[in-house]
Amino acid sequence: MARVRRPGWLRRPTWLHLPGRSHPSGRPGAVVPRGNPLDRFGLRDLVAESAHGIAAKPGRLILTIIGTVLGIGSLVVTIGLAQTAAGQIARQFDAVAATQVLVEPATSQTQGGRRTTGRIPWDVEDRLSRIAGVESVGAVGAVSIGDVTITAVPVNDPSVAASAPPQVLAATPGLLDAVRGEVVTGRFFDAGHDERADRVVVLGARAAIRLGVNRVDRQPSIFIGERAYTVIGIIAGVQRRTDLLDAVILPVGTARADFAFTALEQAHGTIAVGAGPVFDAQAALALDPTTPEAITVEVPPPPSALRQSVQADINAIFLALGAVALLVGGLGIANVTLLSVRERVGEIGLRRALGAKRSDIGNQFLVESGVIGLLGGLIGAALGVFVVVAVSLAKEWTPLLDTWVVLAAALLGGVIGLAAGTYPALKAAGIEPITALRGGT
Repeated sequence: MARVRRPGWLRRPTWLHLPGRSHPSGRPGAVVPRGNPLDRFGLRDLVAESAHGIAAKPGRLILTIIGTVLGIGSLVVTIGLAQTAAGQIARQFDAVAATQVLVEPATSQTQGGRRTTGRIPWDVEDRLSRIAGVESVGAVGAVSIGDVTITAVPVNDPSVAASAPPQVLAATPGLLDAVRGEVVTGRFFDAGHDERADRVVVLGARAAIRLGVNRVDRQPSIFIGERAYTVIGIIAGVQRRTDLLDAVILPVGTARADFAFTALEQAHGTIAVGAGPVFDAQAALALDPTTPEAITVEVPPPPSALRQSVQADINAIFLALGAVALLVGGLGIANVTLLSVRERVGEIGLRRALGAKRSDIGNQFLVESGVIGLLGGLIGAALGVFVVVAVSLAKEWTPLLDTWVVLAAALLGGVIGLAAGTYPALKAAGIEPITALRGGT
């Protein structure tokens, strides 16, 4: 027959010194101190009793850890998706905004309005391209064509309702790359067209639709007033200057020769990631060495600062949800542990009567609640990692999650369990044997 192991406080009686009684060793009047080390409720007994208490009702255990699982899982998912989303946003920022720079003439406020105090030189591309980290540069400015019309046919039909003509812009050859545009059909003009002042134009996609031009293989022309200009290309996909899609774009040399174009308004550029500070320090000096304050330079913030800002904003929004779920889980552990104490009052009283100390009772319930919390933390952290990876795969993202976050989240479940079980453990430790055996609480 298998032997049933009993806790230490049941295996040996605790002897007290009583007058006229003898110690089992045979020595009259010997005193055996209460709390013999051989009779203590040891760690092995504590673990065994706690495990029995936890596994006594599996259904209640599952319901108890659900709150903690949801709370820890929410925290891991929140932090993981925040880090992943911040990485994706920062990567997209690096690909577009972090590499875009803008240079404009400075303006000042006067009584008659705003007045331009600087100018962008015609050789802006050559000057800015010498700065380290600059990949492409292009400049653009509005061209005044007066009251002339822009049509795709040379015949002026009075019966046709007049419409506002597309905007006419003058641009340098590098503008398309600088604003991240793409050619739908044909090509963009080059430095040769600019130097020769060739009468060629490039149309934005929406301007081409308005003028009825959809292909350039037959060298179609548009008329600005009475002058004919050959359409050599149609562009789209402009990310930095969407107004180019509604414009007729001329080479700067052509605009200067035909329309007395006098000034460029903006210079756009793309730079390598991290080259912003260098460009900011040198661009104005490169364009106007004598009065660099007459040039305004806009560069993007460092990508690391943006990434931290984005991640902090996302964390601030969603961590509150995880904290609420975690609070609910902690309250669930506290309620269930307190209910367990009330249901086991008779057991607690019997154990106290047989010699168990207050600390033995309190430690048992504290360990039970801590193990429940730790179990919920481990399951919640695992589920959180799974959700982060699943969402990242579905979105074709690269999942980002610090290892210490997962470990800390799992341990946080145990801490929540210990905190939630403190009051029930104190209440259990305070139960007196006589009160418990009489049926009180």
